[in-house]
Parts: sequence; C-alpha cells; structure tokens
Amino acid sequence: MSNDSIELTCLVEEAAGVKLDSWQSVRMPEETVRDPIVKFISDVKTRKIDGSFKIAVNTVTLLKDLIQKAKFENAEELLDQVKTAGKLLVNRLPQEAVAGNMVRRILCIIRTEYIAATKDSSSASASTTNSLEGIVRPNDEAATSYRKNVPNLKETVLEHISEFQIELETCLESIASQATEHIHSNEIILTLGASRLVESFLKRAAQKRQFHVLVAENAPNGEGHRMAAQLAKAKIETTVIADSAIFAVMSRVNKVMLGTQTVLAGGGLRAVVGSHTVALAAKHYSVPVIILCPLYKLCPEHLCNYEQEQFNILASPEGALPYSNGQLIHRTHAYCPIYDYVPPDLVTLFITNSGNNAPSYIYYHLSELYHRDDYKL
Repeated sequence: MSNDSIELTCLVEEAAGVKLDSWQSVRMPEETVRDPIVKFISDVKTRKIDGSFKIAVNTVTLLKDLIQKAKFENAEELLDQVKTAGKLLVNRLPQEAVAGNMVRRILCIIRTEYIAATKDSSSASASTTNSLEGIVRPNDEAATSYRKNVPNLKETVLEHISEFQIELETCLESIASQATEHIHSNEIILTLGASRLVESFLKRAAQKRQFHVLVAENAPNGEGHRMAAQLAKAKIETTVIADSAIFAVMSRVNKVMLGTQTVLAGGGLRAVVGSHTVALAAKHYSVPVIILCPLYKLCPEHLCNYEQEQFNILASPEGALPYSNGQLIHRTHAYCPIYDYVPPDLVTLFITNSGNNAPSYIYYHLSELYHRDDYKL
C-alpha cells in the first residue's frame, strides 16, 4: 500500500473509530472513496463548496456515486460502507451538520428499500414508522437483519436517491411559494443579516404584497447591507438598522423572519450571531418569530453546555477591534463568534418545504427522515 493510501487509511480509522487492515475489509475500493471524499472535504473547508444547500446537494451526489461503485452482498455491507464514509465526513466537517444529515438520510433510504423488498414479517412495525403510533410504540425494527440477499437493491436505492435529489432541488421554491400566506400588506418585517432563503421568500411575497423590511446589519461583517441592496432592487421598501437598535424598533415590528444554519433535535437553532438577541426582543414585545428551514437542516443532535466549543466558530474580531489599535489590543481578549443558539421557546413557527410546524413538532420530522439507529454515526 502506498504512503498516500496508508495516510488516508489512518484518516478513515480516526473518523470511523475502527481499525482497518485494508480498504477491502469493508469492501470499499480505495479509488472509490479516497479521491472524492478527500476532495469534497477540501472543497468545503476552502469554501469552494459554500452554503448549506450546496453542501447538502454535493453530499448526496457523493454518496450516490459511492453506492453506484460499491460492491456488496447484502444491505448490511452497504450500510457499513456508507457509515464509514459518513463518519469521515462528520469527523472532518463537525460544523457542517447538513453533511451528516444527508448521510443519515441515505442510510434511512437503504433501510427503507431493504424492508420494502424483503417484506419480512419481523419488520412489519417499520410500516408504522411514519405515524404517531410508530413513534410511541417499542421499536421492533431493531431486530431486523439486513443480511439477506436482495436482488436489485442497488437499483432501487439509487432510484430513491434520485427522487430525493429532486426534492432537494425544489425545497427552496416550496418554501418561497408559501410567502403570501404569512406576509400581508402594510406589515413591517424584521430580519437579520443576509439569507438567500429569506431573500427569496420576501421577494416572492412582494409580487402580491406591499410591506416594509427592516434589516439589522449584523456587525461586524455587515451582511445586512448586502441583503438590503438585493431587496431594494426588487422594489421592496427596505431600511438598514444597527444591531443596537433592534430592541428599540421591535415594538413596531409585525413579524421577525430569520434563516438558520441548523435546527437541533429539541427545536432550538444554530443561527447567525445576533439571532438570540432578536428572538429575545421579539419575545418581550410578543412578536412572532418565524424560521425558514428546509428539512435537510434538521439535525437529530442536541446541544449540551459542555459542547459550546464544538458548537461555535470564532472569526477574526478585526472588524470590531482593528489590529491597528495596538494600545488596546495587547490588553484585550476579543471574541467574535459566528453562531448563536436560539432555544425553542423563543421560536413561534418553522416554515419548511413540507408545511408549517411548531418547534415541539420537530421530533416527528426527525422520525420520518432518519432511522433511530443512525442518529449517532
């Protein structure tokens, strides 16, 4: 095995938590996995693939190609191969939750197609997975064996993944199409920073409604200015406000609309910094907080107090505290987090590509999208 092969094997061992004698030990050819996964991780870290939507689409494409080239005798071996690749992605991209979400979604598709093909009476409870009854009843599917040889399993899985890719491509449009149901004429809408989904949502509403948008600038990067410029081009009455003015103007606001980076299992958010401030101000004045969230951002993980370092990313504070201010710099510890945690009790409504849901309903979507055995990769 070459030096590059040894190095990458160690990388997979570290991510998967297992010792591999060779790539063949998991029936995964080296050339099938090495170049695509390592290149994908590199592209995400260097921002060649940027944004949750692009990461989700490219992750599904990557796993689809892996399955197409994989050699396996039963569903259990295929699940092991996808899990091995998924552990590598999750370990190397801990801040990009959508990559792990897509791995879990593909694993659920494999399990679903296997159970549908075998029609094993012991897995009959799987038919209730998508109902409330299936959530509260004991999980008999844990005893399901995935070792039976199912003809054409690869073809049915790939077909199901293709349908899921179409769903991904249309999810943003599905959310934007609900705009006129939630935005009415002469309302004042407040948003924070820049979000492509919020922008599309407001532009769609502006085709039939006249309203005013307040955009908090989201200092120090000032993404709100770019958002305001895009809305102004669409003939939407827009005003940029300082982050410090959020509480002052909240009493005049009718709705708060925000995007999010991740929705956690408890209904909380991992959103752009400042979102918690906006949500607290909105709660004080009883202003509804509406979150636009495609289902691929739903993550089955919870936030714990001791996980704050893994939860957040610190950016350069140069925008708020210039390095040229040497007399202050050497006496100051400056932190510039990128994300905020917004607890579920501050969120009024989630608008997803499948409809509207309260934060307490997130657990139901998780049970639909992912299998319980795949919550922890």
